[in-house]
Amino acid sequence: MKEYIKLAWRNIWRNKRRTIITAASIFFAIFFALIMRGFQLGSYSNMIDNAVKLYTGHIQIHADGYSDNKSINNTLKMDDTLMKVLKSNEHIKQVVPRLESFALGSSGPKTKGVLVMGIDPQKQDKMSNLSSKLIKGSYLKPGEQEAIIGKKLSDYLELGINDTLVLLSQGYHGATAAGKYSIKGIVKIPKPDLDNKMVYLPLSTSQQMYYAYGRLTTLALNLYDNDELNNTVSQLKSDLPDKKYEVKSWREVMPELVQQIESDNASGWLMLLILYLIILFGVFGTVMMMVAERKREFGVMIAVGMHKFKLAIVVTLEMLFIGFLGLLAGIVGSMPLIYYYHINPVQLTGELAGTMESFGIEPVMPLAWQIEYYGNQTLIVAAIVIIAVIYPIYSITRINPVKAIRG
Repeated sequence: MKEYIKLAWRNIWRNKRRTIITAASIFFAIFFALIMRGFQLGSYSNMIDNAVKLYTGHIQIHADGYSDNKSINNTLKMDDTLMKVLKSNEHIKQVVPRLESFALGSSGPKTKGVLVMGIDPQKQDKMSNLSSKLIKGSYLKPGEQEAIIGKKLSDYLELGINDTLVLLSQGYHGATAAGKYSIKGIVKIPKPDLDNKMVYLPLSTSQQMYYAYGRLTTLALNLYDNDELNNTVSQLKSDLPDKKYEVKSWREVMPELVQQIESDNASGWLMLLILYLIILFGVFGTVMMMVAERKREFGVMIAVGMHKFKLAIVVTLEMLFIGFLGLLAGIVGSMPLIYYYHINPVQLTGELAGTMESFGIEPVMPLAWQIEYYGNQTLIVAAIVIIAVIYPIYSITRINPVKAIRG
């Protein structure tokens, strides 16, 4: 076998031009497959990251039935039993309390339905790094009678720093909820649908406005490892009283996002399938050219006594060597580009950006930096190379030495 490997390695460099052309076809195959899939996975990861960090958390705990009836009356209190369960779970990194409800926000003649989120400023900032998204003003402090709002909402209501936002809603057990709050800061939220309606108040301030003292609508939980999501949800459901709390993963809280990703992923795989077919025909065409050029060479080798089976082994090793060189070059060549656009996402503008924002998607396209998809795409392209090897093996077994030598 050692002799076959040595012979195959020498053979691929006898005709450097042919080897470079064949390896180049494989290089571009893996290069474009990695870039294309990287944009897809990067977009999904960005969408999930924005939703989880800014809004849902990995897991949410509500009062039983809250998902079906999101009323300010259907709230919970942080009791000792709940705190003990959450503190004892080793997968939970952070617990962020919130009071969420809708209200009518107004400024002068303009009004708009808004989402009011009462937050613990420090815990929310630790979870979503909200303070870093400020474009004007300063961040909230506990107990202040001030608000932070999304940029799109501020543009619509024509609100600036120190302007007054009036909120009107229904409070706990039918009480009238109303308040006037000075705008302390404006944030640019990466999720456009939230940026268009979000109002942040300190938790105690929102509880005062809704007359829901000490009550919460949501406990948002962040995990150390997203892979432990399903296990943690199951564990919390078994540890907490059935008819008092409901435990939901971010997938259950945002089924529309999951459906959107699954739908886009299916269309993405269809595009990849088309790319793989193009790659297959490109590699196959290169292999056919190689076999046609070397037909007389193969005929001479068989005529002087080399067994067809051994010749097929040598040619297979040649293709595997060329395939390996192309794959390695494609992976090494794509890594700097993928890493750069992973750190510096492509910022979309114009009509395309507007279309994405209308669907509630941040108009950026980062590339995913994941070892798993490198392995997956490499295996698929390697399989294409192996399929392409079938043709020269078949051709060698069918060669007539006399006809091949005569040409």
